[in-house]
Amino acid sequence: MKSFTVESANRALPLVRRIVEDIVKGYATWQEKVRALEVLAGDARVDAVSAERTALEREAAGLAADVQSFLDELTQIGVEFKGFDVGLVDFPCEMSGRTVFLCWRLGETSVSFWHETDAGFAGRQPLSPLAVV
Repeated sequence: MKSFTVESANRALPLVRRIVEDIVKGYATWQEKVRALEVLAGDARVDAVSAERTALEREAAGLAADVQSFLDELTQIGVEFKGFDVGLVDFPCEMSGRTVFLCWRLGETSVSFWHETDAGFAGRQPLSPLAVV
């Protein structure tokens, strides 16, 4: 597992931000396609619906593949993606001899929070300048 410092996490942030933006956008579009497929599933006009369903299924599958590709990119960078709706990302970090997560969410300008590995977003705490070694 890669370990980040606050500095290295913030250096990676421009790339991570672009990937997370793509994930959040792609996931939202995928959800729209899935909802449209659910509506079509209840439509009694089988012939008219069949071609549209096939097209939507193809689009949804393509979007899902794109999102998975973006998730794979984040994994290669060494971060963990935690939230499709808000674009939450954890950067593994060592603090005081233990593994914690530096925590960033889409819309934040920098990595400014951390949490214990079992605490999640609710346990986020602001970074102090001397907290991360």
